[in-house]
Amino acid sequence: MGLGNIIFIVCLIIGIGLFIRRIRQIRFFVAQGKDVDISDRKSERWATMARVAMGQSKMVDRPIAGLLHIVIYVGFVLINIEVLEILIDGIFGTHRFFADYLGRAYGYLIAFIEILALLVFVVCVIFLIRRNIMHIRRFHLSEMTKWPKADANIILIAEILLMGALLKMNATDQLLQERIPDVYHEAGSFPVSAWLTPFFQDFSTGTLITFERMFWWFHILGILAFLNYVPYSKHFHIFLAFPNTFYSNLEPRGRFDNMESVKREVELMMDPSADPYAAPPADAPPPETFGAKDVTDLTWKNLLDAYSCTECGRCSSVCPANMTGKKLSPRKIMMDTRDRAEELGNHRLKNGKEEHDGRSLLHDFITEEELWACTSCNACVEACPVLIDPLDIIMDLRRNLIMEESKSPESITAMFNNIENNGAPWAFSMADRDKWTTES
Repeated sequence: MGLGNIIFIVCLIIGIGLFIRRIRQIRFFVAQGKDVDISDRKSERWATMARVAMGQSKMVDRPIAGLLHIVIYVGFVLINIEVLEILIDGIFGTHRFFADYLGRAYGYLIAFIEILALLVFVVCVIFLIRRNIMHIRRFHLSEMTKWPKADANIILIAEILLMGALLKMNATDQLLQERIPDVYHEAGSFPVSAWLTPFFQDFSTGTLITFERMFWWFHILGILAFLNYVPYSKHFHIFLAFPNTFYSNLEPRGRFDNMESVKREVELMMDPSADPYAAPPADAPPPETFGAKDVTDLTWKNLLDAYSCTECGRCSSVCPANMTGKKLSPRKIMMDTRDRAEELGNHRLKNGKEEHDGRSLLHDFITEEELWACTSCNACVEACPVLIDPLDIIMDLRRNLIMEESKSPESITAMFNNIENNGAPWAFSMADRDKWTTES
């Protein structure tokens, strides 16, 4: 084992260690949400995950963007075969480890990977143009500034550089196979990188070896850096799309859950044998918060939704409130939830799990104006390519506003008063409700 192999193993251990550390941190942040049991209907859940996350069924609702995304998705999966080979070569000092075991199939595999690498390169360039030159509204909403905008560009540029390094590594490797076959034995078919060999043809063998190693190291270290960047980025959906679709809501759109705390109060009121004035037991837990004010009042699934958000903006592009110029953007709701989970989680990691920083998701991140702009039409839920549910968060925050802070717009307050006094949302008593039938 040479010095290069030792350096590679150290880099690999550090890269994987940092990635695991970040995953554990995110798990802690998501676990701040309330526990909820989502273990039912497993066969349906597996089918949903296979169809939506693995099969990309929701992406093709918009065919052009969906097709381009599928190219990157397939490329990401299959190019990792070559990454696995690079890892083995880096650890054991071998050259194209799989070639001896796959025989002629290895040439077809490398050729297919090179074609995919070229397609991924081209698609990333197209996506950069779409995001930065074409005026697609959902990419330029108020929340898509500074870091969110830069994040999308960073990941696309990183993929372009990684694909370029892969193809240039293969081009120099191909020339070295011809010059020193004892070390770089002939293996693979290079239909794309063969077009790059003329740029390196005139270099000496020693320089080619330097170039090949340089591109090899850039590619693998770039992948380790990419691996550790992704959990800080919106591109973490690469991993989280699978559990998020598995645990997605299987109920019909628009069906809301009853609040258990309210349900118990109603059952108590309807029970003639119950004493409504009886004191709770001494060991009873403290009263639950109605709705949600902070991320700790949401469920862990809500927080998993937030970390799974792709920030594609499809939800906001179909939101009727957003389209009519109102402040609400479902994408911002998810981004704010994730940012708040990070903020509170980091505070608790430093100061203790039970510590609170005095801020909240409601008011400090999401305003009342945003919440009341929502029509609860479920368009955002239907549009999401990974089955995220912004409406669930919006409704819980609304419940808190009404039931904890007694805040609601005048029109809704009037409706509540009418229901209480007249048994219906309209300002007519029960005795007068049918008068319209006698009017001429």
